[in-house]
Amino acid sequence: MTENTSGDAGRGDGPKKGAEPSGVDLARVALRAAREQARARGDAARQKKQARRGGGLRSGARADGRDPMALGAAINRLLTERGWEAPAAVGGVMGRWPEIVGEDLAKHCVPQKYDEDERVLTVSCDSTAWATQLRLLAPQLVARLNQDLGHGTVRLIKVLGPGGPARRFGPLRAPGSTGPGDTYG
Repeated sequence: MTENTSGDAGRGDGPKKGAEPSGVDLARVALRAAREQARARGDAARQKKQARRGGGLRSGARADGRDPMALGAAINRLLTERGWEAPAAVGGVMGRWPEIVGEDLAKHCVPQKYDEDERVLTVSCDSTAWATQLRLLAPQLVARLNQDLGHGTVRLIKVLGPGGPARRFGPLRAPGSTGPGDTYG
């Protein structure tokens, strides 16, 4: 075992580089670690005591993360943190549908849902004629939507025709009949 004979053991400089720590230096390291642990326990106990008193950290003169924020800023922060920008933008488009496609088309064609993974907007129409019209206008409408929402947000518009009347089974119906299928779908 080597002893520190230079006389700096009492000054607290610690061991020299390259030398193995001696018993005194190991004791200093252990004492420093014990003090840090005690300080951490004391801080935790103090915070727990303040929380019981209904306190905790007090607000100061400067702004920090606990200050209230405007509703719009809070919503924008939530949208950004959760990654909901694209669905929120598409939801805004669904609210402004008549402005985007025009009043005539909006009366007969309504957006139903948006699939974020496939980037497909599903639109239902009340007649096959309007569904055909929307299918013809789909490329221009996709371009207009992507201009408004950002490039590549909507890749395809899926057009659904009218659902048709409810099927009634009775004595005058042929089994397996689809009804007047040429006008629905």
